[in-house]
This record gives sequence, structure tokens and C-alpha cells, in this order.
Amino acid sequence: METSVLFTSAARATVLTLCWLLALEVAGQPGKGQLISHGAVIRGDTAKRQLALVFTGHQFAEGGSAILKALEEEQVKASFFFTGDFYRRIAFRPLIEDIKRRGHYLGAHSDKHLLYCDWEQRDRLLVSKQEFAEDLKNNYREMAKFGIGKEDARCYLPPYEWYNDSISKWTAEMGLQLVNFTPGTRSNADYTSPEMENYVSSEAILRSIMDQETSKGLSGFILLMHIGVSPKRTDKFYDKLPILISTLRQRGYHLVTVDELLCLQH
Repeated sequence: METSVLFTSAARATVLTLCWLLALEVAGQPGKGQLISHGAVIRGDTAKRQLALVFTGHQFAEGGSAILKALEEEQVKASFFFTGDFYRRIAFRPLIEDIKRRGHYLGAHSDKHLLYCDWEQRDRLLVSKQEFAEDLKNNYREMAKFGIGKEDARCYLPPYEWYNDSISKWTAEMGLQLVNFTPGTRSNADYTSPEMENYVSSEAILRSIMDQETSKGLSGFILLMHIGVSPKRTDKFYDKLPILISTLRQRGYHLVTVDELLCLQH
């Protein structure tokens, strides 16, 4: 009996590893047009004029209403990745339910927003495999309370958008696909506030996105922003979402959810 269980576990691990390697290979095939980095898909098909707007959340959510209003007025769907702490916060429940009711994508972003690996030495892990797995399971446990299962949310966006090959492999072994934002714009700097050295104004963020579109295009982009930021930042980038979306649509882009962008819909 024990031998059978061990064989089953070993066989499953082997199959999952092979699936991960296959997914990596498929994602990197020129025909698919996707870009990968350290095992995570960071850009969809570059041959298709479509992109995904992604919003992450952990502590703050003050931009939720404004974001949903902008999405509703332009009739587009977006993707939201929240931590377990975000999902379990009572004050955020109405917003999460509203996001789900409107048909947007809801995914995981780590339960406790852990830093997985060293900023300077990316290969140096700061969590064990068990700690990673427990944290992610706890995130999905909170999502299940909103009726969201793994089959509904196969894309996983890592906290701090920072990970390495081990994190990608462990994610695949849990039946999920690691995804991350597409580099090239400064959209993810919308969390910065004026006292920070790396502060970027909303006008500069918008300009960086449009400059990228003009010079190299945004086809397949995963454009990451935040659903809420520190009160110290009064220059909220989500207030520019209406002009961003309308401009992108005028330039011929189709805005889709991240699972649709990566052809991972169940």
C-alpha cells in the first residue's frame, strides 16, 4: 500500500514536471507568439492586437469603484489578482462580489504577499516549497468563499511580481500557470508616492504606455496596475483609466481578460 502511494506520488510529480516543461516549450514556440521569463508567461500572442488590463490588491482598494465604472463605460473586462488578506477583509467583500458579478477575472496573488526570492540574488529563495504551497492554498481557500476555484483561476500572479524558476516550477506542480506583467512601460509604478525616490507621476505613466504603443506596440501586453495605493499618493493613475482605455480602443486594441489573452480559459 505504502509502495503504491509512493509510486503514485512520484509518478504524479514526474507528470506535472513534464507538463510544466511542455507548457514552457509551448509558450515559447514562435507560432504561439508568447513571451516567457523564468517560466512565467509575461506577454501573450504578439501577433494579435489585444492586451489585458491587470489590477493587483493587498492593502488598499480605494480605486475599485472608479476602475469598475471606467471598465463598465467602455464595456471591457479586466483581471484582478488579490491576496488572501484582501479576500478575507470584510470591508472589501462588496467590491469583490461586484467584480465577480460583472464578469471580470479574479485570481490569486499569495495569501500573505510573501517575498519569494532575493532582490539581488534571484536564485536565492526566501521561502521553502512547503511555505509556498501552504500560502497559495490559503489564498485559494479564501477565494473559494466567493465561489472561485482553481479551475476558474488557473493564472497565478506572484507577489511583488518577483519570482524565479523554482517558483514557476512549484506553481505548475499545483496545476497553475505563473504569469507576470509585460515590461516596457511604467504602469506598475502607480503605487509610488512622492516621498519615494522612484516616484512616477500618473502623467508620466500614461506617457510611457503611449510611447511604448507608438514605438513598439502593445500587442499581447499584460498591463499591470493596482486597485488601491497609499493615501500618500494623491495623483491616482486609475483616474486616467478612461482616457487610457478609450485611446487603446481607438488604436484598434481589443481588451481581454488574462486567461483569454493566454488561451487558458476552461
